[in-house]
Amino acid sequence: MAFSEPALWMVQCFPGHWAILCYGMITPVIRVLQVGPMTYGRACHLQRILAKEHTNGNPQLAGSLILVEHPPVYTIGIRKREEYAQDQSRLCALGAEFHVVDRGGLVTFHGPGQMVAYPVLNLRFWKGGLRSYVSRLENTVIHTISNGFALQNVEARPAPYTGVWLGNAKICAIGVRASRQVTTHGLALNCCVDLDWFKHIIPCGLEGCEVTSLSQQLKRKVEIEEVVPYFLTAFATVFQCHLADYPAAEKRKLYVEM
Repeated sequence: MAFSEPALWMVQCFPGHWAILCYGMITPVIRVLQVGPMTYGRACHLQRILAKEHTNGNPQLAGSLILVEHPPVYTIGIRKREEYAQDQSRLCALGAEFHVVDRGGLVTFHGPGQMVAYPVLNLRFWKGGLRSYVSRLENTVIHTISNGFALQNVEARPAPYTGVWLGNAKICAIGVRASRQVTTHGLALNCCVDLDWFKHIIPCGLEGCEVTSLSQQLKRKVEIEEVVPYFLTAFATVFQCHLADYPAAEKRKLYVEM
């Protein structure tokens, strides 16, 4: 998906990028990096590179949005690693990787057919703290599903049920981290993922809760490529930002660093 240049007053905030100036306020510019299939470990490294850039770099740079699809991998937040240490070999025997990560939350699964979004954002550009940020992520997914696919009864719930739900079934998991007001990790929206992978864990540690996907709900295969445009539109609306394609030259340089 390509993004058009904004038609309002613009201010060059860093080389090659512009922020929208309207009524004395600057609309944050977020660069979108669609990387396609990528291992979980490599995606974490990419987030660390961008987080360092957004922490120490140009103060006008609001952030980056990574969209990725992982091969099968189970992940768990670092504070709960010992609870699943004995299950690591069992889960890896299924053909998946296993990673302990520096985010909140319990065990979850990522795999083919799941749209994973990692917003690496400087929260100084938005009001509210981390809870407000998580709420924006939830609303982005709710708008994506409701407006893009006309599904009803899509909702977010209070902790510990963070994420997006359709009835008693979770369709999107969210787990984030913020350091020096810069976010990493993000969300995973089930598009056409094989839901059998979730049967080997208690997703997010929530007993008795089901997991669903857009494909299951719509009774047809919904590819990630179909979902992405709706998601990006919703993200720009909820975060009140302008999305720009990640410059090709900078993308090549970024991959060299990885």
